Amino acid sequence: MASPYKRPLSFSERRGAVFNEELSLNTHNVKLSQQRPRGPPTPSMSTPAADFEQVTGSPPPPPTPAASPGPSHSRVSWSGAEEGEEAYLSGIRQYFAQCNGAQRTRLLADLLNFCTSQQLSFVHQFVSPLLKKDPFTTLPDELCLRILSFIDDPKVLARASQVSRKWRDLLSDDMTWKNLCLKHDYQRRMSEIQAPARQSATPEAYFSGQHDSDQANRGFSGAPTSTSLPATFAASTNARPVRMSYKSHFKQRYLVDAAWRAGGRNISRNITQDGGVVTSLHLTSKYIIVALDNAKIHVFDTEGNPLRTLQGHVMGVWAMVPWDDILVSGGCDRDVRVWDLSTGECLHTLRGHTSTVRCLKMSDSNTAISGSRDTTLRVWDIRTGLCKNVLIGHQASVRCLEIKGDLVVSGSYDATAKVWSISEGRCLHTLQGHYSHIYAIAFDGQRVATGSLDTSVRIWNAQTGECQAILQGHTSLVGQLQMRGNTLVTGGSDGSVRIWSLERFCPIHRTAAHDNSVTSLQFDDTRVVSGGSDGRVKVWDLKTGNLVRELITHAEAVWRVAFEDEKCVAMALKNGRTIMEVWSFSPPEEEPLYGRSVLPSKRRLDALVPDRPLSAFSLEHRRIGSTSGIQDVEMGDAGPSTAPLQPTNTTFFHDE
Repeated sequence: MASPYKRPLSFSERRGAVFNEELSLNTHNVKLSQQRPRGPPTPSMSTPAADFEQVTGSPPPPPTPAASPGPSHSRVSWSGAEEGEEAYLSGIRQYFAQCNGAQRTRLLADLLNFCTSQQLSFVHQFVSPLLKKDPFTTLPDELCLRILSFIDDPKVLARASQVSRKWRDLLSDDMTWKNLCLKHDYQRRMSEIQAPARQSATPEAYFSGQHDSDQANRGFSGAPTSTSLPATFAASTNARPVRMSYKSHFKQRYLVDAAWRAGGRNISRNITQDGGVVTSLHLTSKYIIVALDNAKIHVFDTEGNPLRTLQGHVMGVWAMVPWDDILVSGGCDRDVRVWDLSTGECLHTLRGHTSTVRCLKMSDSNTAISGSRDTTLRVWDIRTGLCKNVLIGHQASVRCLEIKGDLVVSGSYDATAKVWSISEGRCLHTLQGHYSHIYAIAFDGQRVATGSLDTSVRIWNAQTGECQAILQGHTSLVGQLQMRGNTLVTGGSDGSVRIWSLERFCPIHRTAAHDNSVTSLQFDDTRVVSGGSDGRVKVWDLKTGNLVRELITHAEAVWRVAFEDEKCVAMALKNGRTIMEVWSFSPPEEEPLYGRSVLPSKRRLDALVPDRPLSAFSLEHRRIGSTSGIQDVEMGDAGPSTAPLQPTNTTFFHDE
């Protein structure tokens, strides 16, 4: 007699009944319960758990930091199999291979119903990596590049280029790096174009976003503006300009900026055995030129090695301006001298001033303009050594002047500034409004900025002579000014550095930069470098106003500072001696990609893929700091497409 009690179905049996019912309805169209289909995950995302995870409660697998595992992960070891087991399962595999899709589905469903929770969890972890898809291999290249355009972090792009050959090829597209250059404000400059001569440097050297004023400021080789730093041009006079790729351009700018933040190499030179005052400093593409109050002018190469000393002035040299291999200087002996920097020869001695020559500028390669304590300005032809014109009008010493084109603007101790026409030799406008001496002036061709002992800065229209704004905030003499585009940076004897907007005529940043007077000031698109009589040289971020680092901290005083993209020169007083510190932030030049030696501890990336040249982000050994030694910076080359590179202990875009 059969017992009326029926044993309850087990969980596996209940699941099997459901599957059997579905399979009996339609053996060719099996509908398994599953979630909504998900998009293909990226290699850096974990795949969400499937239905079995909800049943078993097993945690999802951890996210994969590198590329998805390859097909090799699907192989199972049969080393522990019993005798005859492999032969039996071989028959099952052969049968499974001959089945159609519906038969395979039924077989898999039946096998899975016999699995325990732990076995189902194993199946999930085994299957999940096999379901992952690389979106960059399935999507069109245009969509892939669009996705990459949203990435702002160059470290992410550098690592991504190591995932596979496909990823490397996508990241070699120059538009991605052009967008990154724009996002990081890495505009191209003249120094990135290897032009053979000044005539060959064209406006195409700048891509969209570069101001016209930047062209004037960066200028051509030897341009006589206080902020211009000449470009380095190729030796051949017939060569066409060579454009750098945006990828190489970004790489170089990023490494240079990293070195400015925490690195660089510096050397120190004793200029005098006593504490001579440095009155003028210029940094060009070929020379570092230093003038002192002991009547000597010292000429060094760009690495700080002494070349020659120019002697001829009787008393202190207080003004000088270089142009290519020509230098014009003036000082307390009232003479203006023209020098050949390549030989050290004095070409002309220009006489006419009756008091100290206090300021000098050049309008072109043949014309120099000097301002003197005798209240006059003189226009000189430095080829013939003749005075072309005398500009008379100031009532006191001419302290500063700036030139743009045919216009020269001079500032005087009579509290006025004047706009002159060089060709006509007459005063166009007199800028009146200051209450005390004018010590500094900046001029961009349209606007004039003047800094005065009355603690204010005034902005003038050079065409009409009217005062557009009065910028107040300094509490002492404003002796340092520089203007670029719509940005003005001022430094005062109160130790503060202020960054102003010339669009709104208001301060952007105020910094208590030094404990004493700001003796030197310069800025570019990225940073502000200031020197003070407190013996410190500081680097500031132009956009945020934050202190980036201090280059010099323990000097007794800093006389002058000048810098370009990859070099900074500071003249300071240390231990009673005048010294020169030269900082270099440039990465080493590119070496030949084949045949070069690499550190033994590093893997040769050119051996990894020998049938192609390495990309611009191949293994580079860069020195990013005098104290840190050699840094191995491996920047995102790629491995074969079938075997993604595994993470290594390397540094990407390392900055200390």
